[in-house]
Amino acid sequence: MAKRTRPAGKGKPSGTERHVRSSSSPSQPTGTAPLPKTFRTFVERFPVLAGAHETVAKEVDRLGPLDRRTCELIKIGISLGAGLESATRSHVRRAIEHGATIAQIEQAILLGMNTCGFPRTVAAWSWAWQQIDRDRAECKDVK
Repeated sequence: MAKRTRPAGKGKPSGTERHVRSSSSPSQPTGTAPLPKTFRTFVERFPVLAGAHETVAKEVDRLGPLDRRTCELIKIGISLGAGLESATRSHVRRAIEHGATIAQIEQAILLGMNTCGFPRTVAAWSWAWQQIDRDRAECKDVK
């Protein structure tokens, strides 16, 4: 698959928008940090499913007016609600890559407090900080 870009208009930025695999290497992202090994292995083992997943993601992006940063912040909340550690960390990483600040990431997490409960919110906050600390250790610009 080629790099994903948003269509012009609707206030959406142009350029690479997601972690997508190039046609030469379905397990390696284009223009971003490496994806987790488990994810890469799954994509290599089931490329048709990975392609279908990417097709759905592209269509969802095409249909809406939200920019990538906002989408990633929303996905942090969805991941928190579902109790998904690796997804939470992934969307924290992606939110940072698309310009989200730590304060914005923390607010996205704190919004889950009344709906998802204190323990799940604290867990997601912990996962987010593990990712933020990891990004800082890799000398990435984290605001």
